[in-house]
Amino acid sequence: MNFTDERTFNRWFIIISCFIVVGLVLWNTTIFFQRLKQDERAKMNIWAKAQEALDRDPPPADADLDLILEILNNNTTIPIIHTDTDGDIAYTTNIDPDKLENEKQAQRLLENLKEENAPIIINLGNGEQQYIYYGNSPVLNSLKYYPVGLVLIGFLFIGVVYFFYTTTKNSEQNKLWAGMAKETAHQIGTPLSSLIGWTEILKQENVKESYIIEMEKDIDRLETITERFSKIGSSPILEKTNIIEATQNSFDYLKTRSSRLIEFSIDVPKGYIPVMLNSQLYSWTIENLVKNAIDAMRGKGKLHIQIKEEQKWAHIFIKDTGKGLDKNKFKLVFEPGHTTKKRGWGLGLSLAKRIIEGYHHGRIKVEESEINKGTTFKISLRKV
Repeated sequence: MNFTDERTFNRWFIIISCFIVVGLVLWNTTIFFQRLKQDERAKMNIWAKAQEALDRDPPPADADLDLILEILNNNTTIPIIHTDTDGDIAYTTNIDPDKLENEKQAQRLLENLKEENAPIIINLGNGEQQYIYYGNSPVLNSLKYYPVGLVLIGFLFIGVVYFFYTTTKNSEQNKLWAGMAKETAHQIGTPLSSLIGWTEILKQENVKESYIIEMEKDIDRLETITERFSKIGSSPILEKTNIIEATQNSFDYLKTRSSRLIEFSIDVPKGYIPVMLNSQLYSWTIENLVKNAIDAMRGKGKLHIQIKEEQKWAHIFIKDTGKGLDKNKFKLVFEPGHTTKKRGWGLGLSLAKRIIEGYHHGRIKVEESEINKGTTFKISLRKV
């Protein structure tokens, strides 16, 4: 059962919807920009015709001078450079005089206008031509940056949605862990007390001592498990611990209580590798990873634990010969509710991640995996 499927769908639905909305707005903005640019082109064509009528010598007989001047004076926003037949700047309109202080600045401005829009040709007769170069109006220039701002707003909104879902998810996980853990500790406590009493009775009945010893080991283990669950929801106490010894103890316990069809092996360096550790929660992590490996191997295969030391880190590798994982599931396996087992809850690896990264500030990941060949998990803890 996958508890995260619906939430993942909702999250991606919202994100994709945001992209669609932003895309539609950008598309409409682009259309609006092009239409506005065409309108400015049409306006400049009329302006150029008026300028052409004014510059002709003699002017057209039917020219209305008042109308021509009104058209020319009506342009108060679009920057214009009017060049003569030789390509020299004749005069300008709506351009700051400071930008024309020297020839280089004027030529640079002219080149910029040439890149923004195609020139409009003025025919003065007798083969004489002049050119009108114009730029975009301030409104059009402002509109160019509108899509950029819109995209930034879109990404910001997506970030807020992602942050909301992440924090909500973490909050729900915290409540789930704390509730299930305390309930489990409560449920185990009653039969555990009864087992301790029955053990004392069996001692009085002169039952074989080796049986009693094994039962007491399991009772101690149940007490450890109860204490583990009781710590969920509160900050555990970390103590300076030899990671080699802690790993070896977990290995020895799991080996004696697992199927003989599982071939256990361990490779740890000699010496002392100190880390800040809560031994009970760490052994819980190792158990979850080992049990997950045994399930992946369907009760038969090889399981190898190895410890490697670096300058600042201790790395614990747990390798199995199980069915393996696809690469796209390397992170997904740590999600609460993700499981491939028909009756699984999908909490073991998620709990392991929480213990290592949340409580011990370490790292846990799928180091490598290959279908039908096995998987290697890697735990990294900082040395002290």
